[in-house]
Amino acid sequence: MTATTDGPAGPGVSGTKHTERASPVRVSHDQESLTAQAERITARAVEHLLARQDDAGWWKGDLETNVTMDAEDLLLREFLGIRDEKTLRAAARFIRSQQREDGTWATFHGGPGNLSTTVEAYVALKLAGDDTEAPHMTRAAEWVREHGGVAGSRVFTRIWLALFGWWRWEDLPELPPEIIYLPKWFPLNIYDFGCWARQTIVPLTVVSAYRPVHPAPFRIDELHRDPARPLPRSPMAPATTWDGAFQRIDRALHAYRKVGSRRLRRAALRDASRWIIERQENDGCWGGIQPPAVYSLIALRLLGYDLEHPVMKAGLASLDRFAIWPDEETRMIEACQSPVWDTCLAAIALADAGLPSDHPALLKAADWMLGEQIVRPGDWSVRRPQLPPGGWAFEFHNDNYPDLDDTAEVALALRRIKHPDPERVDRAVARAVRWNLGMQSSDGSWAAFDVDNTSKFPNRLPFCDFGEVIDPPSADVTAHVLEMLAAEGMQHDPRARKALAWLLAEQEADGSWFGRWGVNYLYGTGSAVPALVAAGLPASHPAIRRAVGWLESVQNDDGGWGEDLRSYIDSEWAANGTSTASQTGWALMALLAAGEKESKAVERGIGWLAETQREDGYWDEPYFTGTGFPWDFSINYHLYRMVFPVTALGRYLHGDGLGRLAGRDA
Repeated sequence: MTATTDGPAGPGVSGTKHTERASPVRVSHDQESLTAQAERITARAVEHLLARQDDAGWWKGDLETNVTMDAEDLLLREFLGIRDEKTLRAAARFIRSQQREDGTWATFHGGPGNLSTTVEAYVALKLAGDDTEAPHMTRAAEWVREHGGVAGSRVFTRIWLALFGWWRWEDLPELPPEIIYLPKWFPLNIYDFGCWARQTIVPLTVVSAYRPVHPAPFRIDELHRDPARPLPRSPMAPATTWDGAFQRIDRALHAYRKVGSRRLRRAALRDASRWIIERQENDGCWGGIQPPAVYSLIALRLLGYDLEHPVMKAGLASLDRFAIWPDEETRMIEACQSPVWDTCLAAIALADAGLPSDHPALLKAADWMLGEQIVRPGDWSVRRPQLPPGGWAFEFHNDNYPDLDDTAEVALALRRIKHPDPERVDRAVARAVRWNLGMQSSDGSWAAFDVDNTSKFPNRLPFCDFGEVIDPPSADVTAHVLEMLAAEGMQHDPRARKALAWLLAEQEADGSWFGRWGVNYLYGTGSAVPALVAAGLPASHPAIRRAVGWLESVQNDDGGWGEDLRSYIDSEWAANGTSTASQTGWALMALLAAGEKESKAVERGIGWLAETQREDGYWDEPYFTGTGFPWDFSINYHLYRMVFPVTALGRYLHGDGLGRLAGRDA
């Protein structure tokens, strides 16, 4: 991101702008030993990380995605009639700052232009008053036309345009609110979708039912190849194909709209309204993420909720808390906020880096994390009604959707801290372990939010072209849960052994693991190897040796590791990309777990971290290394560049923080 860089943050501030960028500290390998080098850069990084902790005990780095968040926020405000010029100008300034030289907007740093993102950014800038004849606007419009026009954009983009009459509702997939009545055993019921998708789909059924059109302030003919025929007609796919079958189902749903029971439709809208309101969090948001919040606000407004209604006021206020102001004239919207995730990772990093286990910063972090444990049922209870709660969510407020990944990592963080009330920690971790075990999928693995959420039907629906809409198990989440179980002495439990077997079976032929929630094979491998070793697999095991061989083979010439997001769609990009601090940290964590402390690869990796660290202890990392939906939605977690290198450096110097606290040799 060019508009803001993270710096030491005070209470309630996620990042501050640096007026000058600190230069990397370059020290010749000949001038100091590798251990001294590692100690020096670790101390500087630890100091920086400690300075970023909030007074309440948490850490949170900026969560950077792409400008569709900012564009859709402006379109929402225009639709609801609450636009203000300061917000409009500040958001437009940020959107302009992210435009590429060819006139497009990408979904990640250094990525290719994206049609849907460019359409939404262009419309938002036009809403802000940018002249369509200005060079940056003409370049964007020309590129959009060359790449298919609005007709080629994703369904969600065209839904936003339909809200203003820039696209016909009739030319969008039908999404009837009656799907809320489909029983849980029936294909395509709302619980067949991942939690993030169902939170979005339910309000969209309301929007689809009403088909509202807010008077458009201008036309966007310049974004169509043929303004007279914005949607080129094309033949349907053969009925014997999945695409053809779902196209015909969608045609039937369009017909149902005209002949279906009005009474049933009214009842479905009422129940959809109730479903939405019941899932609003205490902070006013929905699911702790921006997309469900904006669609829920539109849906409730269509259902008659006044903007002064407490539900609406709280929802709108929550969106304002997603805004980051790098300066008084620039505004960026986060798609989500990651305080629990950032805090547990920061605590692990600091503990592994040698910070005393009873250090005040760690104790504050532990108290805050303990207070965030979720002890009431959520949407996961639909599939596990008898399971007692005990997880953690990713965000400040998301009690309906705790996740397995955060829960495992929080438990691992708490076990590194010498808390004055150990029984409190024991109770919290016991609840977490019980909940995670109860959420194990039938094949022995773990997904992020749900159990056995693997139906293939949702991804085939015509409107599901915005990214992953199911929540299948992943190697990275399974690895983190397995690592937690091993830390609790449960590595021989049959459920842990089943997970270990699943993880071994998921290893790629080249020795790597696919990374679902981080980019990509470096993240999967960096997660899997430490977990397998913690669960008792010897470093000499063939799977570990294959992983080591792969990591050594993909190390960059400069000593670091990097992987571009294009690896999700093109195998040539696997572990291929500019070196980054976070991905170098992942590779080093795996190599160190595999017993490669004295290897040349580890030496070169630490050397790269030393050569690229800034004087203030920070690493610059414009590249996106986090994953929302593989390829479709990418994330730059601004704290990753700190927590993972610090964890790796700490393990090089001291070994695993868990082992030290338990009195084991590092």
